[in-house]
Amino acid sequence: MTSIKTTTRAALLALLLCGVAAPVLAQTQARGTTPPIPAILTTPEAHDIHSYAQPRVARVTHVDLDLTADFAGQKMTGTAALDIAAAPDAKEVVLDSKGLVIKAITDDKGAALPWTLGKADPNLGAPLTVTLNGAKRIVISYDSAPGGAALQWLTPAQTAGKAKPYLFSQGEAILNRTWIPTQDSPGIRQTWTARIVAPEGLKAVMSAEMLTPDGEPVAGGGRAYRFKMDKPVASYLIAIAIGDIAFTPLGQRTGVYTEPSVMKKTAYELVDVEKMVEAAESLYGPYAWGRYDLLVLPPSFPFGGMENPRLTFATPTIIAGDRSLVSLVAHELAHSWSGNLVNNATWSDFWLNEGFTDYFENRIMEKLYGKPRADMLADLGWSDLQAAIKDAGGLTGADTRLHLDLTGRDPDDGMTDIAYQKGATFLRTIEKAVGRERWDAYLKDYFARHAFQSQTTAGFVADLRANLIKGDPKLEAEIGIDKWVYEVGLPDNAVHVHSAAFPAVDALAAAYAKGGPAPAAKWTAWSTPERTRFVSSLPRALSAERLATLDKAFGLSAQGNSEIRFVWLELAVANRYEPAVPSLEAFLTDQGRRKFVAPLFKDLMAQGDWGQPIAKRIYAKTRPLYHAVTRQTVDGIVK
Repeated sequence: MTSIKTTTRAALLALLLCGVAAPVLAQTQARGTTPPIPAILTTPEAHDIHSYAQPRVARVTHVDLDLTADFAGQKMTGTAALDIAAAPDAKEVVLDSKGLVIKAITDDKGAALPWTLGKADPNLGAPLTVTLNGAKRIVISYDSAPGGAALQWLTPAQTAGKAKPYLFSQGEAILNRTWIPTQDSPGIRQTWTARIVAPEGLKAVMSAEMLTPDGEPVAGGGRAYRFKMDKPVASYLIAIAIGDIAFTPLGQRTGVYTEPSVMKKTAYELVDVEKMVEAAESLYGPYAWGRYDLLVLPPSFPFGGMENPRLTFATPTIIAGDRSLVSLVAHELAHSWSGNLVNNATWSDFWLNEGFTDYFENRIMEKLYGKPRADMLADLGWSDLQAAIKDAGGLTGADTRLHLDLTGRDPDDGMTDIAYQKGATFLRTIEKAVGRERWDAYLKDYFARHAFQSQTTAGFVADLRANLIKGDPKLEAEIGIDKWVYEVGLPDNAVHVHSAAFPAVDALAAAYAKGGPAPAAKWTAWSTPERTRFVSSLPRALSAERLATLDKAFGLSAQGNSEIRFVWLELAVANRYEPAVPSLEAFLTDQGRRKFVAPLFKDLMAQGDWGQPIAKRIYAKTRPLYHAVTRQTVDGIVK
C-alpha cells in the first residue's frame, strides 16, 4: 500500500503489532492514498476473548479471496491468501476457523506449511495454527463450513422472483470464520480483495469496490466478479450476495441493488438516500467510503440492516410503500462513521457501534424530516430501552451496563437495546451538558482522529475526558461518565426526549381501552410512529370484541407496514386472539427478521397451553426458512 511501502520493517512491525496509529482521515482524503493498517491496541480491555488470534505476535493485514460459489454443494470453495505481519521471533500465526474444511496451506511460493486445528468451542470454533517458516504470506485452500452459520443458501422459492437461487452472508459478530479463514476479531482490521465465480445468470456483489460489475466469462461456465477494499476494516464487514440482482442509481454516489421483480417499489422507497449521505456529512464530516449503495435482500435476512461498507444489506420489511421506515437506512448509513470508520475493538464494547449510531441516526432524521419526527423516534426508543432493562433483570441487571462482561458467552448476548438505546441516551445526556454545537464539534473531530481504527470503552472515555471535559470537575460530575458506562441501571440524569405528539395518542389509546370509538380519522392522519405508539399503548388485556373492532377499523391483520403489524400481533397474542393467528403465521413465515420473529415466538411460548402449540407448529414449518442467526435465537425459545 502506498502509505507504508517506504516504512522500514522494524517501524512497520511496531505500527502494526503494538504501536499507536496517527490520525489519518484528512491526510488520506487529501492525498487520495490508502490509509495505513492501524495498530493493534495493547491495553488489557482490548483483548478479544472471542478470537483465538494472537495479533501482538502475528497478525493478518490483508486477505485475497479466490472462491467459487457451489450452489449444488452449498459451499464456497477456493483459496484465501493472507498477508502476515509477524514479530521477529514469531514462529506461527493463529487464525479463527469454525467448521472450515482445510485442504492445504502453503507459502506464496507453493511450499507446504505445517498447520493444526485445535479443539473446537461451540461458540468460537477452533484455532487454526499455521507454522510460518519465515513466510510473510500464506495461502489456504479450503471449503466453507458445511451449513456454516454466515451463509444462507436460498432456493428459488425463497426469493421474490421465484426463478433463481440466492446466497447471502451475515458476518457479525463472529460468523465469518465459517467461510473465511482469517483473524475474526473487530480489533484486527484488514484490507481485502476477492475474485468470486458465480453460476451463469447470477450476479455477485460484495461490500467493496466492484471492479467488474458485469463479471468476466470463466472457462467451463460461470462468471468471475472482482472486488477491492483498500481501507482496513473489521473482518465481520466482509459480505457477499449472489443472485438475480439488478441495480438502479439513486444519486451520484448512491444506488440500490435488489431482485428485478421488486426493484420499482424498492427504488421508490429509497429515493432520499443521497440526501441522507449529504445530511450525515454536514454533521460529522466527509463520507470516507466512495459509494453508498444498498442491497435489499430476500425476506429471510435476519436483521433490519447490516452496515457492510459501501453496500448496506437491508431487509425488505422496510419497504412499506410510504417511505415511513427509512430511519433504518439512516441508521446503517450512520455506521459509515460509527462502526465502520471507528469500530469497537471487542464485542464487550458493542455499544460504541450501536449507541453512537442510534444517536447519529436520529440526528440525520431530524435534519432531513424535522424535529417532530425525530422526537417521535427517540421517544419510541426510550420505550424500547425500558423494555430492554426489564428483560435484563431490571435496573440491577448486570447486562444493563454499556461495557459488558461476555466471558464464556456468545457475543450476540450483548446485542440488545441496552447497547443501542442506553448508548444513544448517554450521548444525548452529554449533548445536553455541553451544548449541541460543542458536542458536534467534538464528535466530528473524534471520527477524524480515530478514522479506520478500533476503539474500546476505556479509550473513548479517556478521549472524552481529554478533548471535551478537559479537567472541568463540574462537567465531569454533571455527566457521570463512569456511572453510565460501567455501572448497572439508568442514571438519574438520563435525557428522555418526549414527543409532543404522543400525549394525544396515548389519551386516545386510553379512551379506546375504556370503550371509546376507534379513532379512524386520527389514524388516517397519523404517521407510522404515532400508529405504532397507539397500538403499543393499549392494555395487554382487551376483549375479543375490542380487538375485532380495532382490526376492522385499521386493517391491522393485513397491515403491510411491518412495524405496525408487529405491535398488533404482540397485542393479539397477549390476548389469545384467535382470529389473528393466520396473520401471525403468515408474518412469521414470510420474513425472518429476528427483531420480529424472536419476540413473537417468546410471547407465544409465554401463553402456555394456548400459545405453545401454535409456536411449535409454526416453527416446525418456518425454521428451515430462517437464517442461522434467527434460528439460534428461536431454538432457545421454542422448546
